[in-house]
Amino acid sequence: MLLKLIEEIRNFEGIKRKSHIKIAMDILKNVQDFGKVVVGIGDDAAVLKSNGGYLLFSADGVLPALVREEPYAAGKASVMVNVNDIYAMGGRPVAMVNVVASKNIERISEILKGIAKGCEKFRVPMVGGHLHPDAEEDSLVVSIVGTAKRLLLSSNAKPGDKLIFAVDLKGRVGCKTVRSWDSTSCKSSEDVVQRLEILCDISEEKLCEAAKDVSMGGVLGTIAMLLESSGVGGDIFLDDIPKPAELTINEWLKAFMSYGFILSVNCNNTEKVLNKFQEKEITASIIGEVKEGKVVEMVCGEEREVLFDFNKEGITGSFRDGQSFRIG
Repeated sequence: MLLKLIEEIRNFEGIKRKSHIKIAMDILKNVQDFGKVVVGIGDDAAVLKSNGGYLLFSADGVLPALVREEPYAAGKASVMVNVNDIYAMGGRPVAMVNVVASKNIERISEILKGIAKGCEKFRVPMVGGHLHPDAEEDSLVVSIVGTAKRLLLSSNAKPGDKLIFAVDLKGRVGCKTVRSWDSTSCKSSEDVVQRLEILCDISEEKLCEAAKDVSMGGVLGTIAMLLESSGVGGDIFLDDIPKPAELTINEWLKAFMSYGFILSVNCNNTEKVLNKFQEKEITASIIGEVKEGKVVEMVCGEEREVLFDFNKEGITGSFRDGQSFRIG
């Protein structure tokens, strides 16, 4: 069973498509920093020094099939993924801009209605952008800026840390084009923002230094990318991963989540972190641990198999020759 699941995960397009990040890293490596950059290409957001704190920048392009088939959902998702990227870094969103491209005016309207709904839900303004009404292909890109007092970085996982999966299971299966779990549509804006603020609290109270949001790479892909970025390995305990009854474990491991985060936490702080989430009715469980080396293994009952060996291969290429994407 485990070997079959591993093969399925390794061939999952949500993970395989991350390999192209290496191209950007290689071509843009010499222009990432002219003095103020702390974190460059590779994390959930880029980080610049700013007035004793940090300025965060991120951008996400929405899957073309989702834009084409479910434009309203695509608009909502474009806001959600950017907001989650900022919170995953320990920051708070400030504002967004967008680029919408389509010849279909009705589709443009649905995309913008979805964006408006997302902005209302997450309480983050959409302050500008650009519209291509004559584009040959439909597309949607949103960029966001945020601020942070203290950072959660993908490159900060350390051997001995526990891997915590925090997820809102009080939701429903989401859009049809992409396998997803929607736990925001059924909640008030206040509840949604309060749950996201947990990440800021954890960061500012120095309970954690490493985190990443669960996006297109799924739960296992997200853990693997965090470990790769940190230059470490780890064990993932399949039986301990919480999931909703509506999805099988194979479906769940590849699902895109509106609220799902992986945190790498020192053993001394795990109970405090778990309690932070549970106080807001977020399911949080220890599902693995960080180890020396660069091998990621999955454990299920008595079975143990290699998921990724970063001595031989990479997902994003974000850790090379002992250097992660951290600059300052």
